[in-house]
Amino acid sequence: MPSLFIDGQWTSGSGGSAEVVNPFDASVFETVDQAGPDDVERAVAAARAAFDTGPWPGTPVGERGALLHRVADLLQRDKEEIARVETLDTGKTLVESRIDVDDVTAVFRYYAGLAGKDTGRLVDTGNPAVVSRVVHEPVGVCVLITPWNYPLLQLSWKVAPALAAGNTVVIKPSEVTPLTSVLLVRLLEEAGAPRGVVNILLGEGRTVGAPLSEHPDVDMVSFTGGLATGQAIMRAAATTVKRVAVELGGKNPNIVFADTDFETVVDNALTAVFLHAGQVCSAGTRLIVEDALHDDLVAELARRADRIRLGNGLDKDTESGPLVSAAQLAKIEDFVASARAEGARVVAGGHRPEEPGLRNGFFYRPTVIADVRRDMRVIREETFGPILTVERFTSEEEAIALGNDTEYGLSGAVWTGDAGRAERVARALRHGTVWINDFGPYFPGAEWGGFKRSGNGRELGPTGLAEYQEHKHIWHNTQPGPAGWFTGGV
Repeated sequence: MPSLFIDGQWTSGSGGSAEVVNPFDASVFETVDQAGPDDVERAVAAARAAFDTGPWPGTPVGERGALLHRVADLLQRDKEEIARVETLDTGKTLVESRIDVDDVTAVFRYYAGLAGKDTGRLVDTGNPAVVSRVVHEPVGVCVLITPWNYPLLQLSWKVAPALAAGNTVVIKPSEVTPLTSVLLVRLLEEAGAPRGVVNILLGEGRTVGAPLSEHPDVDMVSFTGGLATGQAIMRAAATTVKRVAVELGGKNPNIVFADTDFETVVDNALTAVFLHAGQVCSAGTRLIVEDALHDDLVAELARRADRIRLGNGLDKDTESGPLVSAAQLAKIEDFVASARAEGARVVAGGHRPEEPGLRNGFFYRPTVIADVRRDMRVIREETFGPILTVERFTSEEEAIALGNDTEYGLSGAVWTGDAGRAERVARALRHGTVWINDFGPYFPGAEWGGFKRSGNGRELGPTGLAEYQEHKHIWHNTQPGPAGWFTGGV
């Protein structure tokens, strides 16, 4: 079945084909089409024509919202099949994939509702003869480039507000996990998206993502992924001064004071870092623990980490699946090797699993590393895998300093029974999301994004819609007359 969708038609494209691998056992379970240069041009031209001359930008906001509601209904209709494909594609557990489909549904419903409320505003000029309005208009042709860890969820964060605002889109999912993005485009087609409004191209970043980012007929690029790729996209977009919104990962502190409940912290610290094998941009990879609690917490975390059940994501008893690829597995092994070489102590994991049924897949045991220093590579760089490092502190000021001692600023958390201290630390942390006595939840109505090298712009919330809008000021003088500024010629 053709995998590319261009100008309302499914097509095989001109870039050949690629195999999609199941991370559980490295088997090939799907072959997809790849886009070539001609397909890039056709997709951009289709999106451009649909925006410049098609009906979608001028479609009433209520009708645009109704389409998003239909997509949400279809997502729930096909929930089990979509979740199964997401698990086969990414390796995550079926429970996680089902949650993803529900979260995606909530995102579409949120922007369906917000679209109808987004009417702009009147500005009081103090002059009764003037009507001053700020109106919101779509940006234009938007390229949406998504990562491999949450392919369906991250796409929803982009495509729902982009369509709600009246834009047309060209989607470029990760070449590693493209399948549920294709399924979502099929649902958008079924829901009635007009011809050319939604397009999807599969392929590698250098052959598809790069030319899309540079293209003069593209008005905006939204990207979620690694820092180096995000920087390259920003440089490419600069030549045409197109709008760019990027989310580039994090090195997220999870700060624990000694006055919090021990069992609650252990449980949540494990979930924060080992969910989806640690392949989460907001994972709590840096556990920063008050000195009085440090040793007992490390010992219990190590004991519990060694008991986490790895396996096939389709197996109901599996607690954590594999890494997404052989390349990601090699990267994690290199991080652990460098930590050992630099003097850190691996207290749990630190190796591939020994069970025969897991040897063909991209599995790595959940790993806990203690006795780390701030100059170690495993502390400074985003690992994006099942690695938890543990640091210690003795004062509130030191905890804040450690939490902010990173080039990233995506998310973080603070655990304490002292409400005043919780608020002080949360306000002091330079991260886009800070949880107090929790870790990980997000809500479609609250903005998501990072400080520093975690990116710029925001997804979700009203600001997530504003990213896909131009804000135009219209000044209407209802009683025009001579200005009377220059009177010499009168």
